[in-house]
Amino acid sequence: MSADRQPQEFSRSWIFLAARWAAALLILGILLYLLPVAPLRAALSRVPISRFIAVLLIYFVAVTGGITKWHTVVNSAGAQLSFAASAQCYASGLFGALFLPSIIGGDVARLAVGISRSPHPAAVVAGNVADRFLDVAAQLTLVSLGLLLLPGSLPAPLQAPAKRALFAGVLAAAISFILVAALRRPLLRGRSVRIRRRLAQLRHAIRAVSRRPGRLLFGWLLGTSVQGTYVLLTALLGVACGLRLPLRVWLFAWPLAKIAAVMPITQGGIGVREAALVLLLAPFGAPAAQVLATGIVWEGVIITAGLLAGLTAFLLQYSRSRRARSVSVTPRKVSSTPAPPAAKWRNPF
Repeated sequence: MSADRQPQEFSRSWIFLAARWAAALLILGILLYLLPVAPLRAALSRVPISRFIAVLLIYFVAVTGGITKWHTVVNSAGAQLSFAASAQCYASGLFGALFLPSIIGGDVARLAVGISRSPHPAAVVAGNVADRFLDVAAQLTLVSLGLLLLPGSLPAPLQAPAKRALFAGVLAAAISFILVAALRRPLLRGRSVRIRRRLAQLRHAIRAVSRRPGRLLFGWLLGTSVQGTYVLLTALLGVACGLRLPLRVWLFAWPLAKIAAVMPITQGGIGVREAALVLLLAPFGAPAAQVLATGIVWEGVIITAGLLAGLTAFLLQYSRSRRARSVSVTPRKVSSTPAPPAAKWRNPF
């Protein structure tokens, strides 16, 4: 990239960042305009700072479980990352989600750090893809559990749309799999040797992950526990805001709202997640103002945790750089034992 294009790319990235934050604020502004402000303010004022700090601390415990899951999955693909390196990658992802589009933006930062730390970059990519699929599977598990626990599965107005959405999702996944399997060779034909080598490395890493189903099962169970902890924390914040709903309702609505936040419309899915929660919980009789208040407080937890995660990633990188510098400047020890005297050469003649 030429030097004159770098400032243009930099300014363009900041423009997109500002646009995504503006979209998030616009959605939140529309919600605030449509909903009564007095109940929202009253619900927000009910949350004590002690409850917020307690939820934040438990959130970091769940994040530790997420780091363990990601570390296990990417190393199953052959990434060969230490736990400290995996923690730096995961923390960078949490911080990057605040500045990159949707919650998928955190994966970009996570991969950037992981590729630079691993001797097998393709394994990091494949492991991260597998980890993301495990997260989606965990969220779908919670949704299914919520559906099973709900009396009559869903309210009558949602039963028909839910069936159509489920059928459309299964059909889209099947069609995508068939298309990828059928068009794999035509798509690879004519590609450069470098691209085909990278794809071969990625395929090898995916096979390495699939050969260890026990670790995938462990990752799925751990991911379900982590996502379930997030649901419980949101429900606790809802109780503090005056929103009392059965846990099975949260199990149904919260994962779907998080999946909706994947759309790259706003910064980190802010605004989209709250709007989805308001719409999903409305059929269950949840007051919209209290739902929005719960979502705003939960966003505060996510943003605070993301900033602290960025500081953690910086400190881990600083510690690693400092150790590397200390090793590079340490003088090698000179042996104090004198060298044996050289043998005296004698003329045999």
